[in-house]
Amino acid sequence: MKIGTPLSANATRVMLLGSGELGKEVIIALQRFGVEVIAADRYADAPGHQVAHRAHVIDMTDGAALRALVEQERPQIIVPEIEAIATDMLAEIEADGLVTVIPKARATQLTMNREGIRCMVAEELGLPTSGYAFADSFDELQAAIDAGVGYPCVIKPVMSSSGKGQSTVRNAEELAQAWEYAASGARVDSGRVIVEAFGDFVYEITLLTVRSLNGDGEVETSFCEPIGHRQEQGDYVESWQPQPMSSAALDRAREIALKVTDNLGGLGLFGVELFIDAEDRVYFSEVSPRPHDTGMVTMVTQQQNEFELHARAILGLPVDTSLRTPGASAVIYGGVEAKGIAFEGLEGALATPCSEVRLFGKPESYLRRRMGVALVYDESVELARTTARQVAGKVRPTTD
Repeated sequence: MKIGTPLSANATRVMLLGSGELGKEVIIALQRFGVEVIAADRYADAPGHQVAHRAHVIDMTDGAALRALVEQERPQIIVPEIEAIATDMLAEIEADGLVTVIPKARATQLTMNREGIRCMVAEELGLPTSGYAFADSFDELQAAIDAGVGYPCVIKPVMSSSGKGQSTVRNAEELAQAWEYAASGARVDSGRVIVEAFGDFVYEITLLTVRSLNGDGEVETSFCEPIGHRQEQGDYVESWQPQPMSSAALDRAREIALKVTDNLGGLGLFGVELFIDAEDRVYFSEVSPRPHDTGMVTMVTQQQNEFELHARAILGLPVDTSLRTPGASAVIYGGVEAKGIAFEGLEGALATPCSEVRLFGKPESYLRRRMGVALVYDESVELARTTARQVAGKVRPTTD
């Protein structure tokens, strides 16, 4: 891989479609290798906008607008970072030879839509998943539950991310509210949801899986240590690495992740979400063709964090997925509905040994919007989790 000089005629240009907190870290990782980065997002002053060489605000579901931006900027590589993208246009741009899409346009099309990826994994690859069905209306949703999915169940928009629009339904009385919530949380309002049986799972992991080039120029797959995480209202609130699990379950998790990512193809880091039950059986849940929010813990646990791994794989550079130390992350919420908020308590938070804080710089805060993350490493996951929650609690949003 030859990398040029940013802002020059020979620059290596990468465009990110979606520039939130995860995209921001990918941009920083790319820029450390001298890459010129263009950040696009649906709103102004997104976290990635603040560090990119150039920033654009566009509706990325508008295929014509997306193509116009690509033709204007002429990046060599496009890295999708969110679901709300005109993926058909992205495939057309790739087919026309204008850019390389990471990992590739097909993978983006499949993974941006829960229906595409679930059908591919369960029906084409024959891998185990929880029971599921799709519904285009409230009546179809009720029928799917009555026909076998049952209660409790999980309802999600087919197009969403970070738990948006996701809810657990325990009985028929909660179903209407869940249907409305799924519609409000969808990245693209398709009116279609997936309903999943609530399996008897003991825990859930994210297995960060990296497809990169080895010294012979061949694609090889490597895995980070498994990441455990806890969710509330479908959104991650804390994560830790490594998640303890049996060698049999870990081997099976890697086998499933390998089959899924081999099918998707391309280069880059994938966040593969998996459920494990009491019998150490492993079930596929979801996959993201990019860094994962639960993987922010790798900023203190790994030799190369998930963003550095993604950047290296994109550029065809060597990767190292080794773990340095156990650690944990805990989310810092906005806590208020306001623009341009401030934060207090950083001095106390950072006085805690082995701790770090990342504030994302989002221009607008909501009660449950993720505005930052506390990161802690320690000799054990249990100690790191306790301390990470304490550190997060010391950072206080304010409108003063």
